[in-house]
Amino acid sequence: MSAEDSATMHVIPVDECYRLLGTHELGRLGINAEHFPIVVPVNYALDGTTIVIRTQPGSKLTAARHANVVFEVDDVDRRTRSGWSVLVRALAEEVGDDHRAELVARTHASGAQPWAPGEHGHWLRLIPQEVTGRRIVPGELPPAVDPRAYL
Repeated sequence: MSAEDSATMHVIPVDECYRLLGTHELGRLGINAEHFPIVVPVNYALDGTTIVIRTQPGSKLTAARHANVVFEVDDVDRRTRSGWSVLVRALAEEVGDDHRAELVARTHASGAQPWAPGEHGHWLRLIPQEVTGRRIVPGELPPAVDPRAYL
């Protein structure tokens, strides 16, 4: 039996999905833009169970405004062929001056910091509708290879 044959897939409970989301700051946002689905990397932070993204003006922001979106974060270990993935189906909402001051303050205090250069004065909140997660647990690993054996 190979390691792939003995690997198992586990469903991650929702509360554990949120804990895992809290351990990262880079995810992928899936939106429909200009008649095609696109997936873009974004930096994010959590405000409770809401995902907060700072972004710049453009097609990503326009497409995400009040739209159904998906958001994914995962972590993999190529050596052990293990890892996890969390998928969030959400409603995206741009937060601006027309929102309650308390919500705007919480959004800005979330800690979302973009890595990309440029003006990132627009804020999106992803309001989860469904959160799912999966974890691959490796089976028995093949024996380690001594690189000196090939010298």
